[in-house]
Amino acid sequence: QVQLVESGGGLVQAGGSLRLSCAASGRTVSRYNMGWFRQAPGKEREFVAAISWSGGSTYYADSVKGRFTISRDNVKNTVYLQMNSLKPEDTAVYYCASGGRYSGSYYLRTQVSYDYWGQGTQVTVSS
Repeated sequence: QVQLVESGGGLVQAGGSLRLSCAASGRTVSRYNMGWFRQAPGKEREFVAAISWSGGSTYYADSVKGRFTISRDNVKNTVYLQMNSLKPEDTAVYYCASGGRYSGSYYLRTQVSYDYWGQGTQVTVSS
C-alpha cells in the first residue's frame, strides 16, 4: 500500500520560508516521478513542481520558478519542497503526488499522470 504523508506546512509572513516534506511508504521515490501541486480556496488544483524518477530533471510552475526548489532524499525516501520568498498568493493546501516513469515536461506537469496523492498540508502566507 502506497502512502504519501506531507508535513511542514504552517503560517508564515510574506518573504519567509518553509520546507515541505513528503514521506513515502510502499513506493521508492527514486523509482517514480514525484510532484507537488497546490489548491487555493475557490481555485482548481495546480502544478507547482516535479522531479523525474531519474532525478535528472526538475520542473516548476512559472509562478514559483526561482523561489521554490524540489529535491529528494533517497535514503529517507522523502521528497522536499523548499519554498523561499513566500507571497500571500502562495497560500494553499499543498499536495505531494507520485506517478509513473515517463519523461517529459508535459507528463510531469499533468495531474492525471500521478496515481497516488497525499492528504495535503496547509500553507498560509500573511501579508
